[in-house]
Amino acid sequence: MKKVLVPLAPGFEEIEALTVVDILRRAGSEVVVAGTVAGAIEGRSRIKVIPDTVMENVVDTDFDMVVLPGGAIGAQNLKKDTRVKKIIESLIQRGKLVTAICAAPTVLSAIGVTSGKTITSHPSVRQEFKDEIVSDERVVVDGNIITSQGPGTAMEFAFKLVETLYGREKAKEVNTGVLARM
Repeated sequence: MKKVLVPLAPGFEEIEALTVVDILRRAGSEVVVAGTVAGAIEGRSRIKVIPDTVMENVVDTDFDMVVLPGGAIGAQNLKKDTRVKKIIESLIQRGKLVTAICAAPTVLSAIGVTSGKTITSHPSVRQEFKDEIVSDERVVVDGNIITSQGPGTAMEFAFKLVETLYGREKAKEVNTGVLARM
C-alpha cells in the first residue's frame, strides 16, 4: 500500500483536493489528509473539511507521494508552511513523487525543486515561473514531479497519480466504477 500526503491549508481548492483523495483511496492508497491548522479547514468555496490529522503529526512520516492542491490562497498558505517545505525536500531527496495542481506548482517553484523541469499550472500563476519550462498540457510528468492545471483537470490528474503509483491497469480498474474519460 502506497502512503500519500495531501496537506490542506485554508483557501484550498476543494475539487482538486477531494477528487485526488477519493481516487487514490479507491486505488488502495493510504491517503493522509493533514491540516496546516487544527480543526476544520475552509476551502476557497467555503466548504469545510475536517482533516485526518495536523501537519505536526506527519512531518517525519515516510510518504511515497505528496499532493498539493491549489487554490490561490491555499497555495500561498502552503508556500509559507515550513513543514510542507521540509516534507517536499525530503521526498525529492529520496526520489519519491511530488505533485501539485493549479496554483500549487508555485509552491514547488518557490522551494526550487522544479528548476529546469517541464511543468504546468493554472494560467493565472504562470508569470511566477522563472526557471521552469511551462507546458499547456493538462497533466505533465517530468521525472518524479507531476503537475496539472486546475479544477477541470483534477480527475485526469488523479488518475495519472494512480497510474504512476500502481500502473495503467489499476487506473483502468478504478475507473470501472468512476467512468471518467481517460
